[in-house]
Formats: sequence, structure tokens, C-alpha cells
Amino acid sequence: MHPVKRALLRGGLAVLLSAGGAAALAEAPVEHVAPQGAPALMLAKVYRPGVPLHAYWLSEKYDGLRAFWDGERLRTRGGETIAAPAWFTAQWPAEPMDGELWAGRGRFEETLSTVRRQTPDDAAWRRVRFMVFDLPAQPGVFTERIAAYRALVQRIGQPWLQAVPQERVGSHAELMARLDRVVREGGEGLMLHRGAAPYRAERNDDLLKVKTHEDAEAQVIGHVPGKGRHAGRLGALLVRTPEGVRFKLGTGFSDAERESPPTVGSWVTYRFRGLNESGVPRFATFMRVRPDAPSR
Repeated sequence: MHPVKRALLRGGLAVLLSAGGAAALAEAPVEHVAPQGAPALMLAKVYRPGVPLHAYWLSEKYDGLRAFWDGERLRTRGGETIAAPAWFTAQWPAEPMDGELWAGRGRFEETLSTVRRQTPDDAAWRRVRFMVFDLPAQPGVFTERIAAYRALVQRIGQPWLQAVPQERVGSHAELMARLDRVVREGGEGLMLHRGAAPYRAERNDDLLKVKTHEDAEAQVIGHVPGKGRHAGRLGALLVRTPEGVRFKLGTGFSDAERESPPTVGSWVTYRFRGLNESGVPRFATFMRVRPDAPSR
């Protein structure tokens, strides 16, 4: 078979091993269809110096899995039902809760493995906490909702249901010092939530993420073949952002991920350092596969 047409089949996934084949995949439309019934969640923008910090509450950004309790079941942000043990959500209220399923700093893969099992593993779920940071149906501004979610969590009284601590920060320098400390201790970053904000299911400055690097999500639209020591396996992913910008992700992969790369149509998270003039992320590096499609 001509090398331009050669393909490897790994677990049912065909990876085209030619620049021409990869280019063809890049042009093939791979549309994201939002899952039916996805919860309407507040989404974060990126912090920039100059934000009036006195107007915001500060909390840790947990490296877990965003989850939504709709009053009856626990769901991912894409709308999929999470198969948590019955005891985990027992006595939870009919009131919706927005939060993060989290097994601790540096344990994202453990959290993801636990949450994605269709048959829940009790021992694994005992290490997971649902960190509540908002009550979407609660009236009032965020400062008022903090008191409400603290009271709700305290009333339920389960050790795996916890209220996210909130504090104030006075200056950009203080914010950066707090960020450095959290990252040194193994945390992912910080979140800023405007105290006067109602719960709005959109992406705006009411909610800001503060990290040592920027990250975002893109959909895989093709695979570029590897060369040299990566010959015969993935060289780079061809991806497309929700805004339609296409680029390659060629670094950040483990050997196992190059042997069995993210499938075409899946969504991945990448980190980067700003954008160039054409809007392409600079120094983009693969981080992980997203367990569900991102909210728009």
C-alpha cells in the first residue's frame, strides 16, 4: 500500500499516516452537537490585571470534574448522568448545587477514573468530595449565595459534601503571591467570583480563573503522522477551537497517548501562552482529554 494511504488501526481508530491524509481530515467537518439536557452553568473567563479585586471573592480552583446536582441526580456539565453510589447523594436536597468532584490535589486522573465508571466503586468514591461553590437556583447575589451554600452543606452534614471556602484579596500582588503558594502546594490555580453577581449561565467577568498559564479546549479533527522516534504513531493532533481556529498540538503527549491518541471528534484541554496575530495559541501543549464536550 502506498505510504500516503497507509493507516494504523489501534482499537478501531484509524490514524492516517501522511500529511495529505491529515490535511484531508483537517478539512472534513466534525461538528460538535451539544448534548440534550446539558445544565445551564456559569462559565469563567481569564483574569487580567486591572480587575477591581475588592469586588471579588477568591477561592481555590480545584483540579477535578465539574458536576451539577439538579435536585435528583448528579450530572456532568455535558448533561450525562454520573453513576455515583446511592449513599453519596443520599439526603441531598431538591435544590440544585454547582460544584466540583475532587479527590485532592494532583489526583485528576483518579477522580476521572472513579466518576466515569458505570458501576460505582465504593472504595474509590470514599476518596471523592463534592466541593459546592454555588447554588444556581438561589436568588440574590453571590455574596448572599455563599452564606446559603455554607448553611446547606452544614445542614446536610456529610464529610464528602463540602462548601468551598471564600476569602477576599486586596491587590494584584497579593493575588499573585496566593497563586504561587497554591501552585507550589500542588494546586491548579484560583477562582475569582464577583460578589454582586447573580447566577447567570454565560461566560463573563462575573467568574474569572487565575492560573500560571492559560488553558482552553478544542475538538480533534485529525491526526498528523509522527517522524523520527515517533514514526508509526501520533506526531500531532489537528484541532479546532469553538471559534473555528485550527492548529496542531504536537507536545505534551505520553508514549501511551501517542500509541492510542484521542479520537477524532473528542475534545481536549491544552495550555498555551497567549495568541499570535492570527488568533492561534502560542506554545500550545496537550494536557488531557476532556471527559465530556465543553459547554458553549
